[in-house]
Amino acid sequence: MTDRSYEIGFDDDGPTGAEQERLTRAGAGEQERAAESALRPRGLQEFVGQPQVRDQLSLVLEAARARGRAPDHVLLSGPPGLGKTTLAMIIAHEIEQSIRVTSGPAIQHAGDLAAILSSLEEGEVLFVDEIHRMSRAAEEMLYVAMEDYRVDVIVGKGPGATAIPLELPFFTLVGATTRSGLLPAPLRDRFGFTGHLDFYSTDDLLRVLVRSAGKLDIDAASPGLQEIASRSRGTPRIANRLLRRVRDWAQVRGDGTITMEAARSALLVYEVDEMGLDRLDRSVLHALCTRFRGGPVGLSTLAVSVAEEAETVEEVAEPFLVREGLLTRTPRGRVATEAGWRHLGLTPPDGAF
Repeated sequence: MTDRSYEIGFDDDGPTGAEQERLTRAGAGEQERAAESALRPRGLQEFVGQPQVRDQLSLVLEAARARGRAPDHVLLSGPPGLGKTTLAMIIAHEIEQSIRVTSGPAIQHAGDLAAILSSLEEGEVLFVDEIHRMSRAAEEMLYVAMEDYRVDVIVGKGPGATAIPLELPFFTLVGATTRSGLLPAPLRDRFGFTGHLDFYSTDDLLRVLVRSAGKLDIDAASPGLQEIASRSRGTPRIANRLLRRVRDWAQVRGDGTITMEAARSALLVYEVDEMGLDRLDRSVLHALCTRFRGGPVGLSTLAVSVAEEAETVEEVAEPFLVREGLLTRTPRGRVATEAGWRHLGLTPPDGAF
């Protein structure tokens, strides 16, 4: 028999150090995914926040059930972490159908999309996350599939190529995008319902956290959850992540209960301040104020000064800083506002405002 212990990274006493670390990371990742899945609401009645979108979507689904047909295609837009994927799963649950999940970056050729569409069953939900990142060829195929429920499969090349039409079952496409402006108009127009998700209020986030704490069997006091909600940047995904981290602190360094004091101490360890700014946010703001006298400064220069990619600064840190009025974008570059200076405890230079 072949000794396979070397191939899989085990020694005589069990996993090696490197293998154990890999298994530990994999186990932690599985636990995080399991936790996220457990916290997802199953139906519209359980979904917290977004009352307008929830009410509109309820009408669409109820009317489709009454007609006995698949609902119209649905486009969900909005910043990351607000519940677009959760709503897609709720749609499938509400119409009692299975859901097929993929993403725009995974569909780079028309053949990729044709393979997915041809395997769909009657009434099934196809969820495409980051749909604006699909290739142009796949988008053009999707136009016909959404409207006529067919795809044309090209066989051969050159003058002898033949298009073979392939009929598709009725299905519901749910597209999610964080940048709806990048979607071509012909694709947007083929969605029967478009819902835009906005950032959550602190009260709605508190309701999310109360529900999540119950699901995870966490002993939490209302002031502690309120403190987490106020620092969660209006985003349920961040709120649930911070809840789990505060739970860790409470179990290891506290008495197991999430109180206001426990929440504040834990979030101090994880570098989340009173406004919800994290290490990257503060680094960007601090560099802008101290190294560039508040700006204006170009994005690439600002990114280099904090040792981050320009795309990371632009897509991760800037939206929240701009929304909170701590930073502005101008034609000449990024500029710290007076509120940004004050938040860092700094005094802006004379004549800056």
